[in-house]
Amino acid sequence: MKRVVTGISAALTPILLTVSLTVSLTTGAASATPPNIPSAATAASRLATLTVAAETNQSSYSRSLFNHWITISGSCNTRETVLKRDGTGVVVDSGCAAVSGRWYSPFDGATWTAASDVDIDHMVPLAEAWRSGAYAWTSAQRQEYANDLGGPELWAVTDNVNQAKGDQDPSTWRPPLASFNCTYARAWIQVKYYWKLTLQSSEKSALQSMLASC
Repeated sequence: MKRVVTGISAALTPILLTVSLTVSLTTGAASATPPNIPSAATAASRLATLTVAAETNQSSYSRSLFNHWITISGSCNTRETVLKRDGTGVVVDSGCAAVSGRWYSPFDGATWTAASDVDIDHMVPLAEAWRSGAYAWTSAQRQEYANDLGGPELWAVTDNVNQAKGDQDPSTWRPPLASFNCTYARAWIQVKYYWKLTLQSSEKSALQSMLASC
């Protein structure tokens, strides 16, 4: 289940400012959407193949078991890479920290101009992944999962919305922006499908309901 994770290849051009050295990132239009989100039909087909099972090993979960954020390219870690990928007009300093830009949060439709207002959400939260099978993975697999740029696992979203979601699945939490339910369900299913994670019966029912909105 190894997926090669590559860093952002956009060129960084140094420009001297009066106070500090910053780097302007050249990007195309931001989609605010991670890659490899399946169609509704494909998602429904993949949902049907997922194993329904009770969650387990909840008490042994620790966020520290999922090493993140890791270095992706140069001085840029996973969070910084997602901020650049999903933002517009992003400017970073010499340490790759975003100092300006715009970020659209698809969960609630808000737009932010300060990176501090944006969290990087794990579509299927780390604790949820642990309870659904990641407890049996190696440390290397958990690190790969926590920093997965190859699928729809990492999203730049409003920090308060991410915190409200916590480690909940779609049976108890859905994005505030109802029109995003279809995309949310398709992305959630893809993550669970790719990483061979189980799901609860209530979770499956909620995802089927969300797909019906597509």
